[in-house]
Amino acid sequence: MPYSTHDLRNVALVGHSGCGKTSLVEALLHAAGMQGTPGSVDRGNTVSDHDPLERKYRHSLSSSVIHLEHRDSHVNLIDTPGYPDFIGHAISALPAAETAAVVIDAQAGIEMVTLRMMELARARGMCRLIIVNKIDLPDVDLPGLVLRIQEAFGKECLPINLPAGHGQAVEDCFFHADGDADFSTVAAAHRALMDQVVEVDAAFMETYLDQGDIDPEVLHAPFEQALREGHLIPVCFVSAQNGAGLPQLLELLVRLMPDPTEGNPQQFYQDAVGNDGDDGTAGRKLLHASPDPSLHVLAHVFKIAVDPYVGKMAIFRVHQGTVRRDSTLYIGDNRKPFRVAHLYRLLGKEQIETPQAVPGDICAVTRIDEIGYDAILHDAVEDARIHLEPSPLPQPIYGLSIAPRKHGDEQRLWDLLQKLCAEDPCLRVDRMGSTGETVLSGLGELHLRSVLDRMTEVYKTEVITHPPKIAYRETIAAMADGHHRHKKQSGGAGQFGEVFLRIEPLPRGAGFEFVDAVKGGVIPRQFLPAVEKGVRQAMESGPVSGHLMQDVRVTVYDGKSHPVDSKEVAFVVAARKAFRDAASKARPILLEPVVAFEVSLPEDSTGDVTADLSGRRGQISGMRRGHGSVAIISGHVPLSELNGYQSRLNAMTAARGSYTISFSHYDAVPPLMQQRMASQHKAVEDDA
Repeated sequence: MPYSTHDLRNVALVGHSGCGKTSLVEALLHAAGMQGTPGSVDRGNTVSDHDPLERKYRHSLSSSVIHLEHRDSHVNLIDTPGYPDFIGHAISALPAAETAAVVIDAQAGIEMVTLRMMELARARGMCRLIIVNKIDLPDVDLPGLVLRIQEAFGKECLPINLPAGHGQAVEDCFFHADGDADFSTVAAAHRALMDQVVEVDAAFMETYLDQGDIDPEVLHAPFEQALREGHLIPVCFVSAQNGAGLPQLLELLVRLMPDPTEGNPQQFYQDAVGNDGDDGTAGRKLLHASPDPSLHVLAHVFKIAVDPYVGKMAIFRVHQGTVRRDSTLYIGDNRKPFRVAHLYRLLGKEQIETPQAVPGDICAVTRIDEIGYDAILHDAVEDARIHLEPSPLPQPIYGLSIAPRKHGDEQRLWDLLQKLCAEDPCLRVDRMGSTGETVLSGLGELHLRSVLDRMTEVYKTEVITHPPKIAYRETIAAMADGHHRHKKQSGGAGQFGEVFLRIEPLPRGAGFEFVDAVKGGVIPRQFLPAVEKGVRQAMESGPVSGHLMQDVRVTVYDGKSHPVDSKEVAFVVAARKAFRDAASKARPILLEPVVAFEVSLPEDSTGDVTADLSGRRGQISGMRRGHGSVAIISGHVPLSELNGYQSRLNAMTAARGSYTISFSHYDAVPPLMQQRMASQHKAVEDDA
């Protein structure tokens, strides 16, 4: 059925693991008449969790796109994983939607991922909707949960419907002003919504004050404005299990949630040609895509899926223009276009061919190997260098040394790891020059275990793994100068390059900065990229323990060249050794990743757990009550102290405790630990 941009609704379902997002998708598909009996996570037959490993684990591992039709509207739902180890897939889905629907378990309440996704959606300017699921469970305190939601996210969180019949039904509170509810009253909730919505429009406010009420049907524009400005965050109640609230939720999605012309537009920017600003933003031109089907195409790839039989599939959101079957598109800065041979809408693993995609559509193309995550697809050469404002993805911090079980399969394993990294923006693979190891890094133990299972069960590749590798980094604590002259003569043309440079520390997390302060052309301009290349090579292995260096500014201020013998390779070598000379004198220090943690445990175990964390260099920053007799402890701890932590936690809590972590920052390791690691690194180098 053809539809326009105004008929589209794009909603990302996000929230903590176990809140029932996948079950809610199944229930909505059933309520919209898209399928018969809803699938079940326990039975492994849901539409969105179609991956064999998802069915094995009984939870989502990546985002999945599902569409449904209701009241002549086309609703794209993006079901995202809730485990912190897979949060990268949830974050990367946000730019594809106008609305972030944050699902909360009525019994578990507000959890860590709930807080994080609400803040990320706010930062992206998304309209937010809170869905309280499982309202039919016994002993749920819904009035108390509403108060906690308002304490956590603001008084603008207002019920747009209320449960009735002890969680067996739901009463609308926006289009209706009366009805029975399990707590509060429909009339009071209706008044609160009217008060909040009309506040954004002076004319409606005046009418409301004069008449005492306004027909909700005429409040669509101020309602959308209130959503865009974060002045209103509707709270609705459902039970995916018994179907309560599902018709009201469908009505809410199609009648009140924004279409692509009504939500806040995503922020794009275009880099200037030859942009070489210190912070990478010099000459950057900000722009907004317009949801106009007649303009040139701008689409953003937010997910890559690689099937061992079908190949690569790129899932993208159209922000501007119309993508048609047989269209010719460019990928980012790539000057070679590709033809859209097939264009698909998605219903889980089902691919439904469609002739075109209008602004706001979410579609997919297959078998285009050059497309990667976060790529911009466009149909005009002048739109090269356009990017979408990036999502703040968490850093991979938990690593495993990995090798093929079968000798000679090293290249095959490397190619497979590259495919897996293309699918997952929070997965990284590195070859460590200092040790010769291949290290696979992710967000946690569960993240990497799922990748290893995929390699074994889907790609039939057996591997050997070694204990986790911590992603240590190195930096410097002082300014220092370095110098090296590279001179090599071997009968014919020689090599000559001389570099003087200065290094100084940058604030933690600033990365790397290269400054050209050469005067008088003593190093010809064409060799400066070679100097930077040599510096970057040297930073791959720091002087303390051989780990990657960061937070360093390098200023090249002098040097010499030879009209015949100077070559790029000479300046690469000279810069590399000049940097190492400076780094050894700049008080190098070793940095370790520090993670934010949240431990959920029985209240009677808090003493043992806090004492254990404190003994492992952890800093407790807060403690609060969860549901029932559950306590939640939060704080920061070095990642290296969490090896095998779940086993220790099980012992302290009788297997009733769980924890989540997310990367926070890098901090200096204690001096004794740095001395020990430096000694171990030196011994390895001496043996080599």
